[in-house]
Formats: sequence, C-alpha cells, structure tokens
Amino acid sequence: MNILLIDGQGGKMGRRLAEEITARFPEQTLTVVGTNSVATSAMLKGGASQGATGENAVIVCSRRADVIVGPIGIVIADSMLGEITPKMALAVAQSDAVKILIPANRCNHLVAGMKGQSLSELMEDTLEKIAELAKGY
Repeated sequence: MNILLIDGQGGKMGRRLAEEITARFPEQTLTVVGTNSVATSAMLKGGASQGATGENAVIVCSRRADVIVGPIGIVIADSMLGEITPKMALAVAQSDAVKILIPANRCNHLVAGMKGQSLSELMEDTLEKIAELAKGY
C-alpha cells in the first residue's frame, strides 16, 4: 500500500504521524510531501524514506497513492494560511486514494461534531484507520 502523508507549516503533526506510520506499518510505502521545505524536512526526520515539497509533488504523488493522510485543510483551497493551492486541493480531492483527513479546527475551518479531541487522540484514530486499510494489502 502506498501511503501519502501531506502536511504544511512546521510539519509537527506530519512528523509525529510519519514516526508512527513507519513504526506500525514498516511493510507499507510511506511518501511525505510538505507544502514547504520545513514541513518536508520534519516529516523525513520522522522516518519516511522518500519525500518531496510543493504543489507539483502533491499533484503527482496524489495520483500514485492508495491512501492520503493529512489535516482536513489539504482538500480546502487556500487553507493552512494559503499553503494549500487550489491545484493541490483539487489533486487530493480528485485522487482515487482513500483519504484520511484529520479534523483540525484551525484557519477558520470548523468541523461540526468535533468534541475537543486532542491531537494525540485524532492521530491514534488515524492510525487505526490505516491499520484497517492495510489488512487488504
């Protein structure tokens, strides 16, 4: 299974997820794409074996992924303080990959029904969903 992890800004969430994904699913391929070089670098430090940066990387890697993981902003144009371009959001949204979106209530995007779960709880739920999908590969 090809897992694509996308993050931006400082890449803190992406790094933590990269650490957990590589530890829990070593047989799966993890590619990280940052919206900026700082985020990409952070995720690579989290253990990912390959990574890239920027709009074209998101577009190309979204085509090849089986699963795309990231904050909900990766499907909203101009989110993450403008780091997600309309082309990036469209590429992720149109990808045939299963999307596991982390409902971070930030940048004026509020998700109804989110009851104050911590980032750690949201990440654990994300990892459980990846585990369910990995059973089929």
